[in-house]
Amino acid sequence: MSIEVNNETDVELDQAELVAFARFVLERLHVNPAAELSIVLIDEPAMAKLHVEWMDLEGPTDVMSFPLDEITPGEPGRVSEAGMLGDVVICPQVAGAQAETAGHTMREEILLLLTHGILHLLGYDHAEEEEKAEMFGLQRELLGAYLGHAPKETIE
Repeated sequence: MSIEVNNETDVELDQAELVAFARFVLERLHVNPAAELSIVLIDEPAMAKLHVEWMDLEGPTDVMSFPLDEITPGEPGRVSEAGMLGDVVICPQVAGAQAETAGHTMREEILLLLTHGILHLLGYDHAEEEEKAEMFGLQRELLGAYLGHAPKETIE
């Protein structure tokens, strides 16, 4: 599995853990080992620019996903198609503020956002209540399995 991390911020994060965690999530979702993922960490001005360009919403947000190939999760005994999943873009400054509000660590928030972004790349959404329940339940399950507990949800 090819997972690339590009930290364009001054915030120091454990990039090896981001790769290990992304690999953990992708393996749990039976994604083809030949799949490719890019994780990009950007500052608030850069995220605000992306947020306006792609969502027509002002201000920075916490995470955005940019899928490339239409890859969906596999299932036990059958991995997904190979290909390029796309980019998960995270703003550590926004994540840090959210973590403080939620009462957990920035590390947990970044991992939560990474999970959220990966799920979007795999076709999950939360526009409808049923979709939201499925996606957020899966987020909690994956993060909880990795951490041994799940932080409170902060993504709405």
